[in-house]
Amino acid sequence: MIGEPMGQGWLQLSELGLAFLLSALIGFERETRQTSADWRTYALVGLASALILLISRYGFTDILASNRVVLDPSRMAAQIVSGIGFIGGVEILARKDIVRGPATAAAVWLTAAVGMACGAGLPILAIAITTGHFIAVVILPAVERHLPQSRWAPTPIHVAYCGGRDVLTQMLTACTQHDFAVTRLLVEGRDDESPGLQGDSSAATGRLDGPLDGPLGAGSVVKLLIEVHGTKSVPKLAARIADLPGVVSVQAGDAASD
Repeated sequence: MIGEPMGQGWLQLSELGLAFLLSALIGFERETRQTSADWRTYALVGLASALILLISRYGFTDILASNRVVLDPSRMAAQIVSGIGFIGGVEILARKDIVRGPATAAAVWLTAAVGMACGAGLPILAIAITTGHFIAVVILPAVERHLPQSRWAPTPIHVAYCGGRDVLTQMLTACTQHDFAVTRLLVEGRDDESPGLQGDSSAATGRLDGPLDGPLGAGSVVKLLIEVHGTKSVPKLAARIADLPGVVSVQAGDAASD
Protein backbone atom coordinates (compact mmCIF):
# COMPACT_ATOMS: atom_id res chain seq x y z
CA MET A 1 0.00 0.00 0.00
CA ILE A 2 1.08 3.59 -0.51
CA GLY A 3 -0.89 5.36 2.24
CA GLU A 4 -3.99 7.52 2.11
CA PRO A 5 -5.97 7.97 -1.13
CA MET A 6 -5.04 10.94 -3.28
CA GLY A 7 -7.37 13.36 -5.05
CA GLN A 8 -8.71 15.53 -2.22
CA GLY A 9 -7.20 18.88 -3.18
CA TRP A 10 -8.29 22.17 -4.69
CA LEU A 11 -8.14 20.76 -8.21
CA GLN A 12 -10.78 18.15 -7.45
CA LEU A 13 -12.94 20.69 -5.60
CA SER A 14 -12.77 23.00 -8.62
CA GLU A 15 -13.83 20.14 -10.88
CA LEU A 16 -16.81 19.44 -8.64
CA GLY A 17 -17.67 23.14 -8.60
CA LEU A 18 -17.57 23.34 -12.38
CA ALA A 19 -19.78 20.27 -12.65
CA PHE A 20 -22.31 21.84 -10.28
CA LEU A 21 -22.30 25.18 -12.13
CA LEU A 22 -22.71 23.74 -15.64
CA SER A 23 -25.34 21.24 -14.52
CA ALA A 24 -27.31 23.97 -12.74
CA LEU A 25 -27.22 26.12 -15.91
CA ILE A 26 -28.75 23.26 -17.89
CA GLY A 27 -31.31 22.78 -15.13
CA PHE A 28 -32.31 26.45 -15.13
CA GLU A 29 -32.95 26.29 -18.88
CA ARG A 30 -35.13 23.21 -18.52
CA GLU A 31 -37.01 24.74 -15.56
CA THR A 32 -37.97 27.75 -17.68
CA ARG A 33 -39.72 25.27 -19.98
CA GLN A 34 -41.57 23.80 -16.98
CA THR A 35 -40.28 20.27 -17.44
CA SER A 36 -40.91 17.57 -14.85
CA ALA A 37 -37.33 17.64 -13.52
CA ASP A 38 -36.34 20.89 -11.82
CA TRP A 39 -32.90 22.54 -11.83
CA ARG A 40 -31.88 20.90 -8.56
CA THR A 41 -32.23 17.46 -10.15
CA TYR A 42 -29.83 18.42 -12.94
CA ALA A 43 -27.37 20.01 -10.52
CA LEU A 44 -27.33 16.89 -8.34
CA VAL A 45 -27.00 14.54 -11.33
CA GLY A 46 -23.97 16.44 -12.66
CA LEU A 47 -22.37 16.82 -9.23
CA ALA A 48 -22.85 13.15 -8.35
CA SER A 49 -21.48 12.00 -11.71
CA ALA A 50 -18.37 14.12 -11.21
CA LEU A 51 -17.86 12.79 -7.69
CA ILE A 52 -18.26 9.15 -8.76
CA LEU A 53 -15.69 9.61 -11.50
CA LEU A 54 -13.28 11.32 -9.08
CA ILE A 55 -13.70 8.37 -6.71
CA SER A 56 -12.93 6.07 -9.60
CA ARG A 57 -9.77 8.04 -10.42
CA TYR A 58 -8.42 8.65 -6.92
CA GLY A 59 -10.40 6.65 -4.38
CA PHE A 60 -8.36 3.48 -4.56
CA THR A 61 -4.82 4.80 -4.86
CA ASP A 62 -4.02 3.51 -1.36
CA ILE A 63 -4.34 -0.12 -2.49
CA LEU A 64 -2.36 0.14 -5.71
CA ALA A 65 0.70 -2.06 -5.88
CA SER A 66 3.15 -2.28 -8.75
CA ASN A 67 2.43 -5.30 -10.96
CA ARG A 68 -0.13 -6.58 -8.46
CA VAL A 69 -3.19 -4.28 -8.27
CA VAL A 70 -4.38 -2.46 -11.36
CA LEU A 71 -7.53 -0.30 -11.49
CA ASP A 72 -9.76 0.51 -14.46
CA PRO A 73 -11.46 3.90 -13.89
CA SER A 74 -13.57 3.46 -17.03
CA ARG A 75 -15.62 0.74 -15.32
CA MET A 76 -17.09 3.26 -12.88
CA ALA A 77 -17.90 5.64 -15.75
CA ALA A 78 -19.76 2.85 -17.52
CA GLN A 79 -21.89 2.28 -14.42
CA ILE A 80 -22.88 5.97 -14.38
CA VAL A 81 -24.10 5.68 -17.96
CA SER A 82 -26.15 2.61 -17.06
CA GLY A 83 -27.53 4.06 -13.83
CA ILE A 84 -28.61 7.39 -15.29
CA GLY A 85 -30.94 5.47 -17.60
CA PHE A 86 -33.20 4.85 -14.60
CA ILE A 87 -33.72 8.57 -14.00
CA GLY A 88 -34.20 9.14 -17.72
CA GLY A 89 -36.81 6.40 -17.84
CA VAL A 90 -38.73 8.02 -14.99
CA GLU A 91 -38.85 11.31 -16.92
CA ILE A 92 -40.41 9.71 -20.00
CA LEU A 93 -44.15 9.34 -19.55
CA ALA A 94 -46.40 7.55 -22.01
CA ARG A 95 -50.06 8.47 -22.09
CA LYS A 96 -52.01 6.53 -24.68
CA ASP A 97 -49.91 6.96 -27.84
CA ILE A 98 -48.26 10.24 -26.80
CA VAL A 99 -44.77 10.11 -25.31
CA ARG A 100 -43.79 13.03 -23.10
CA GLY A 101 -40.39 13.87 -21.68
CA PRO A 102 -37.78 12.46 -24.11
CA ALA A 103 -36.06 15.85 -24.30
CA THR A 104 -35.96 16.02 -20.51
CA ALA A 105 -34.51 12.51 -20.30
CA ALA A 106 -31.88 13.41 -22.91
CA ALA A 107 -30.98 16.55 -20.96
CA VAL A 108 -30.53 14.52 -17.76
CA TRP A 109 -28.29 12.08 -19.64
CA LEU A 110 -26.27 14.98 -21.08
CA THR A 111 -25.93 16.51 -17.62
CA ALA A 112 -24.44 13.26 -16.35
CA ALA A 113 -21.93 13.40 -19.21
CA VAL A 114 -21.02 16.98 -18.27
CA GLY A 115 -20.38 15.90 -14.69
CA MET A 116 -18.29 12.96 -15.87
CA ALA A 117 -16.18 15.24 -18.07
CA CYS A 118 -15.55 17.56 -15.13
CA GLY A 119 -14.65 14.65 -12.88
CA ALA A 120 -12.31 13.27 -15.54
CA GLY A 121 -10.42 16.55 -15.65
CA LEU A 122 -11.77 17.63 -19.06
CA PRO A 123 -13.24 21.10 -18.35
CA ILE A 124 -13.02 22.32 -21.94
CA LEU A 125 -15.11 19.40 -23.16
CA ALA A 126 -17.60 19.95 -20.31
CA ILE A 127 -18.03 23.62 -21.23
CA ALA A 128 -18.26 22.76 -24.93
CA ILE A 129 -21.03 20.17 -24.43
CA THR A 130 -22.96 22.58 -22.18
CA THR A 131 -22.71 25.19 -24.93
CA GLY A 132 -23.92 22.57 -27.39
CA HIS A 133 -26.97 21.95 -25.21
CA PHE A 134 -28.00 25.61 -25.38
CA ILE A 135 -27.42 25.69 -29.13
CA ALA A 136 -29.65 22.64 -29.53
CA VAL A 137 -32.53 23.91 -27.39
CA VAL A 138 -32.42 27.65 -28.18
CA ILE A 139 -30.86 28.29 -31.59
CA LEU A 140 -31.88 25.17 -33.54
CA PRO A 141 -35.63 25.56 -32.82
CA ALA A 142 -35.43 29.15 -34.07
CA VAL A 143 -33.74 27.92 -37.25
CA GLU A 144 -36.30 25.14 -37.64
CA ARG A 145 -39.16 27.62 -37.57
CA HIS A 146 -37.76 29.27 -40.71
CA LEU A 147 -37.42 26.02 -42.64
CA PRO A 148 -40.17 24.84 -45.01
CA GLN A 149 -42.60 22.72 -43.04
CA SER A 150 -43.18 19.19 -44.19
CA ARG A 151 -46.77 18.34 -44.95
CA TRP A 152 -46.34 15.10 -43.00
CA ALA A 153 -44.74 16.63 -39.91
CA PRO A 154 -47.38 16.76 -37.14
CA THR A 155 -47.83 19.91 -35.07
CA PRO A 156 -49.55 19.69 -31.67
CA ILE A 157 -51.91 22.45 -30.60
CA HIS A 158 -53.02 22.52 -26.96
CA VAL A 159 -56.40 24.17 -26.44
CA ALA A 160 -58.39 24.88 -23.30
CA TYR A 161 -62.01 25.89 -23.81
CA CYS A 162 -65.36 26.27 -22.10
CA GLY A 163 -68.52 25.09 -23.80
CA GLY A 164 -69.96 22.06 -25.52
CA ARG A 165 -69.50 20.25 -28.79
CA ASP A 166 -70.19 23.44 -30.82
CA VAL A 167 -66.82 24.88 -29.80
CA LEU A 168 -65.07 21.67 -30.86
CA THR A 169 -66.87 21.74 -34.21
CA GLN A 170 -65.78 25.32 -34.81
CA MET A 171 -62.15 24.43 -34.05
CA LEU A 172 -62.18 21.54 -36.52
CA THR A 173 -63.82 23.77 -39.11
CA ALA A 174 -61.09 26.38 -38.61
CA CYS A 175 -58.44 23.71 -39.19
CA THR A 176 -60.10 22.66 -42.43
CA GLN A 177 -60.44 26.26 -43.62
CA HIS A 178 -56.71 26.77 -43.09
CA ASP A 179 -55.91 23.61 -45.12
CA PHE A 180 -54.85 21.52 -42.15
CA ALA A 181 -55.73 17.87 -41.67
CA VAL A 182 -56.49 16.83 -38.09
CA THR A 183 -55.16 13.34 -37.46
CA ARG A 184 -55.48 13.15 -33.69
CA LEU A 185 -57.80 14.72 -31.17
CA LEU A 186 -57.02 13.86 -27.56
CA VAL A 187 -59.00 15.08 -24.57
CA GLU A 188 -56.34 15.60 -21.92
CA GLY A 189 -58.81 16.34 -19.12
CA ARG A 190 -61.11 18.89 -17.61
CA ASP A 191 -61.17 20.75 -14.34
CA ASP A 192 -63.87 18.54 -12.79
CA GLU A 193 -62.17 15.34 -14.10
CA SER A 194 -65.38 13.94 -15.50
CA PRO A 195 -64.89 10.30 -16.56
CA GLY A 196 -66.98 10.99 -19.65
CA LEU A 197 -64.22 13.10 -21.15
CA GLN A 198 -61.53 10.63 -22.01
CA GLY A 199 -60.35 9.24 -25.31
CA ASP A 200 -59.02 9.94 -28.78
CA SER A 201 -60.73 10.98 -31.94
CA SER A 202 -59.84 11.17 -35.59
CA ALA A 203 -61.05 14.04 -37.71
CA ALA A 204 -59.98 12.15 -40.80
CA THR A 205 -62.64 9.53 -40.18
CA GLY A 206 -65.09 11.81 -38.39
CA ARG A 207 -65.37 9.25 -35.60
CA LEU A 208 -64.87 9.78 -31.89
CA ASP A 209 -63.07 6.93 -30.10
CA GLY A 210 -64.04 8.36 -26.72
CA PRO A 211 -67.27 10.15 -25.75
CA LEU A 212 -67.19 13.92 -25.70
CA ASP A 213 -70.84 14.37 -24.88
CA GLY A 214 -72.28 15.36 -21.57
CA PRO A 215 -73.15 18.85 -20.41
CA LEU A 216 -70.39 21.08 -19.17
CA GLY A 217 -71.04 22.89 -15.94
CA ALA A 218 -70.47 26.57 -15.46
CA GLY A 219 -66.75 27.32 -15.51
CA SER A 220 -65.85 23.82 -16.71
CA VAL A 221 -62.71 23.88 -18.88
CA VAL A 222 -61.84 21.10 -21.32
CA LYS A 223 -58.15 20.61 -22.20
CA LEU A 224 -57.64 19.36 -25.72
CA LEU A 225 -54.67 18.26 -27.82
CA ILE A 226 -55.18 18.68 -31.57
CA GLU A 227 -52.50 17.28 -33.89
CA VAL A 228 -52.55 18.85 -37.34
CA HIS A 229 -50.71 18.25 -40.61
CA GLY A 230 -50.28 20.94 -43.23
CA THR A 231 -47.96 23.46 -44.87
CA LYS A 232 -49.74 26.68 -43.94
CA SER A 233 -48.98 28.91 -40.94
CA VAL A 234 -49.64 27.17 -37.62
CA PRO A 235 -49.47 30.45 -35.64
CA LYS A 236 -52.26 31.87 -37.82
CA LEU A 237 -54.34 28.78 -37.19
CA ALA A 238 -53.67 29.06 -33.45
CA ALA A 239 -54.71 32.72 -33.54
CA ARG A 240 -57.91 31.80 -35.38
CA ILE A 241 -58.75 29.17 -32.75
CA ALA A 242 -57.95 31.63 -29.94
CA ASP A 243 -60.55 34.03 -31.36
CA LEU A 244 -63.35 31.46 -31.11
CA PRO A 245 -65.94 32.08 -28.38
CA GLY A 246 -65.28 29.92 -25.34
CA VAL A 247 -61.58 29.28 -26.04
CA VAL A 248 -59.51 30.05 -22.92
CA SER A 249 -55.96 29.40 -24.12
CA VAL A 250 -54.06 28.07 -27.14
CA GLN A 251 -50.46 26.78 -27.22
CA ALA A 252 -49.00 25.65 -30.56
CA GLY A 253 -45.93 23.43 -30.64
CA ASP A 254 -44.20 21.12 -28.14
CA ALA A 255 -43.50 23.66 -25.40
CA ALA A 256 -46.51 22.58 -23.39
CA SER A 257 -45.71 18.88 -23.56
CA ASP A 258 -41.99 18.61 -22.92
